[in-house]
Amino acid sequence: MTLRSRLLYASGGLALLAGCNVGPDYHRPSVPMTAAYKEITPAAYRSAGQWERARPSDNVLRGKWWRMFGDPQLDDLEDALTASNQELRIAEARFREARAEIGIQRAAQFPTINVGPNINSVQDSAHQPYFPIQNPQPAGLFQLPFDLSYEIDLWGSIRRSVAAAREEAQATAADLATTNLSLHAELALDYMELRSADAQAKLLDQTVKAYTRALALTQNRLAGGEAPASDVAQAQTQLDTTRVQATDIGVQRAQYEHAIAILLGRPPAAFSLPPAPMALQQPIIPVGVPSELLERRPDIAAAERRMAEANQRIGIAQAAYYPSLNLGALSGFEGTSLTNWFGWPSLFWAVGLTMTETVFDGGLRRAQSQLARAGYDAAVANYRQTTLTAFQQVEDNLAALRILADEAGQQREAVQAAEHSLRIFINRYIGGEDAYLQVITASPHGGERTAGEGAGRRLGHRGPAHVAQQTW
Repeated sequence: MTLRSRLLYASGGLALLAGCNVGPDYHRPSVPMTAAYKEITPAAYRSAGQWERARPSDNVLRGKWWRMFGDPQLDDLEDALTASNQELRIAEARFREARAEIGIQRAAQFPTINVGPNINSVQDSAHQPYFPIQNPQPAGLFQLPFDLSYEIDLWGSIRRSVAAAREEAQATAADLATTNLSLHAELALDYMELRSADAQAKLLDQTVKAYTRALALTQNRLAGGEAPASDVAQAQTQLDTTRVQATDIGVQRAQYEHAIAILLGRPPAAFSLPPAPMALQQPIIPVGVPSELLERRPDIAAAERRMAEANQRIGIAQAAYYPSLNLGALSGFEGTSLTNWFGWPSLFWAVGLTMTETVFDGGLRRAQSQLARAGYDAAVANYRQTTLTAFQQVEDNLAALRILADEAGQQREAVQAAEHSLRIFINRYIGGEDAYLQVITASPHGGERTAGEGAGRRLGHRGPAHVAQQTW
């Protein structure tokens, strides 16, 4: 066999070895899933009036989803958040770090070449052992070495490191999408709560004016001997209680305004939103089926990619059990002066392969393998738990919307009953049978406010924006 044939066989063998991968292949594990959501049925779709199953809709806003609400001021605030929010900048910087890590790991797939030119003047000692030198003369040393080192990826350790970095970058991109979605949803929620507080404050101001007039009338009736002192005390109590509620609404509004300022990257003292009526459109939000949720939620995507990354770590740990093969080469020019530095006789070179195998490491590789497998098991559990949490959040909001849809009908019936009661008390007041305080107390505005506040507490301050976030 000729030398050329041997080199070809050796090169082919190295290529085959370089294509080996030790460790398990990645397969996405299953998650507990149902065919449909529990808390919504076709009848509930029709009764709710604004929910429908997900279907391909190219005209639906996917990026700036908040524009579905049709509020220009909310649109401006959301755009300002995109440009100025500090948490979003942190997530974006983490994503760039993860992408840079891919380049760091990929660099190991290529040889490293170093060059280190040096120029020295050498003077040997005349008192060397065994072979003394008489009258040694100084000599120049001119070197220009090129050092090449390359680890041949026999068992796929380097390839798996690149793949793991790529999986982490994809997971970090999903983290960025999750942060972006969560921050914009939080801003929409705070904005809706602020506008709701404006509406409640306006209603309470009107109620305070009505109760103030009622108190003045009752005091006049007391002075004329037509009303007992208990009516005045009752009117005063209602007025004071309503003022306290108006004050509480002011505190809540200030907190929401401050939260919006922080989301926009501004100090609260440098930001304000004047009171305005709520002018939001009720959007149509498709719910879909549980399997589609796995494709829409970026937090689930991040957990799945980190699970794939953990699987690559197992292969990297297993590759440590096998020997490593390194290719080394050294070449350059060495002379005693500038005149003979780059001559052909000054050329030197060396090339060779080095194979190393760890014989004893005190259980280090076994522990690293156990660590990688435990990390993978934790990533699988985290993926399944993230999916279950996503299902829970959707079910919670669907249940709230279904129940509150029934409550809205009950609310309308309560308002109609209150209006009927108001007409009765007005007629009795005109007939002189009741005091004006009864007319104020029977006003349906107070009932609307109380029911609205109760619904907000039961929802846990969650509205359409929160549902859009959970079903994204």
